[in-house]
Amino acid sequence: MTDSPNTPVSLQSLMIPSKEVELEMPGYEGLKVTVTYLARSELMKLRKKCVTSKWDKKTHKPEDVFDEDKFLALYTDAIIKTWSGFKYSYLEELLLVDLNDLDSDDEMPHTSDNAQTLMKNSSDFDSWISDAVGTLENFTKNK
Repeated sequence: MTDSPNTPVSLQSLMIPSKEVELEMPGYEGLKVTVTYLARSELMKLRKKCVTSKWDKKTHKPEDVFDEDKFLALYTDAIIKTWSGFKYSYLEELLLVDLNDLDSDDEMPHTSDNAQTLMKNSSDFDSWISDAVGTLENFTKNK
């Protein structure tokens, strides 16, 4: 930097709001998911989009109502960018599914709907994704 030694560097100027990395899901050979780390400020923006104010007739005051489904959709779209190597057979370990009409070695395409369905219905997938995006080390050079 060109700042003189006496000029303090602003931490705010060094921060970035998000960063993407590709991670392989343990136990699922070849399944790679591109995830995004979101800074706290970005998460707060998402949360704010999911809160509405409604009038409480009993207390005669406005009350904030949080829309969990809307948050899950926005959060999932923000943190899961794409995936590759997601074989249909992996679904049998993550959800109760019927794969009779599909080749279990074919790959399930990444769509917003598929990602949201997994996050909503598979505790294993949701836990891994949440842990992955919550671990800053996954997004730094110090891995």
